[in-house]
Amino acid sequence: MTNFTIEIMETLINKGDLDELFRKHLEAAVNSLLQAELTAFLDYEKYDRSGFNSGNSRNGNYPRSFKTEYGELNLIVPRDRNGEFSQQTLPAYRRTDDSLETTIIQLFQKGITMSEIADLIEKMYGHHYTPQTISNMSKIISEDVSAFKNRQLESRYSVIFMDATHIPLKRQTVSKEAVYIVIGIRLDGTKEVLGFTIAPTESAFVWKEILQDLKDRGLEEVLLVVTDGLKGITDSIRSVYPNAQFQQCCVHVARNSAHKVRVSDRKEICGDFKHAYQADSKEEAIKQINKMTEKWKKQYPRVVKLLLNPAILTFFKCSPIH
Repeated sequence: MTNFTIEIMETLINKGDLDELFRKHLEAAVNSLLQAELTAFLDYEKYDRSGFNSGNSRNGNYPRSFKTEYGELNLIVPRDRNGEFSQQTLPAYRRTDDSLETTIIQLFQKGITMSEIADLIEKMYGHHYTPQTISNMSKIISEDVSAFKNRQLESRYSVIFMDATHIPLKRQTVSKEAVYIVIGIRLDGTKEVLGFTIAPTESAFVWKEILQDLKDRGLEEVLLVVTDGLKGITDSIRSVYPNAQFQQCCVHVARNSAHKVRVSDRKEICGDFKHAYQADSKEEAIKQINKMTEKWKKQYPRVVKLLLNPAILTFFKCSPIH
């Protein structure tokens, strides 16, 4: 049994502060790591006099505090005489560990106010943070998101997929809003999230703004655009990428068809449609669509209308590799 284990047992028996025990040992361990880093950098032990001729040596230290979930660590960071040593144990310019920042950001994402988070952190970790400090931490994520949304894109993509999902969002009240997402397929077949935005509802006008933003960031040419059958969406696509082909998402078509038929017929009608869009050629796909039309036109004319949309087979115009 190690000394540390014995100390833990004694602390538990005496109903002592276990967090303080962990804090003390963590503080000692980090200070030891800092000293070990400098020793490795200088390549001689602290009291090895032969190391004095190496051209560099120890040159005191400076204090630094670092907040963790166990409490604040009082650290002694060593220095070298030539100012060449850069420790790697602690993140530069940081005063808290990642777990604490992660907790703060997660609370912020849940819609809890800055003042409430500051009170919670003080109760949980024993650290007092002002609302401004909490706000600064949340900006770390905001800056990363902004950089991601404004980055330069490649000039050509084989395919881009456009769709929106609705999630609860807190403003003054909580209400579902549309998150618009664009995913691109590069010429080598790999995927990339190109952009996203949030709006109260899904509309072709917002999609047009998103596509224009992609073009402004460098995306000049798209072979195929895949999206749902939102009214006006094809006009929005053509206004920005007039040479792109439009493909209506087959998953959306299948879902819309399923909503227009009896529950007992859903599996069969979706299976028939799958044979169409998974056919080896456009000719085979058209034959399957014609079979479906004859089979279901009396029972479900609204489904047949969906199937007769030529945009559901546009992807057959592309080469097989795409």
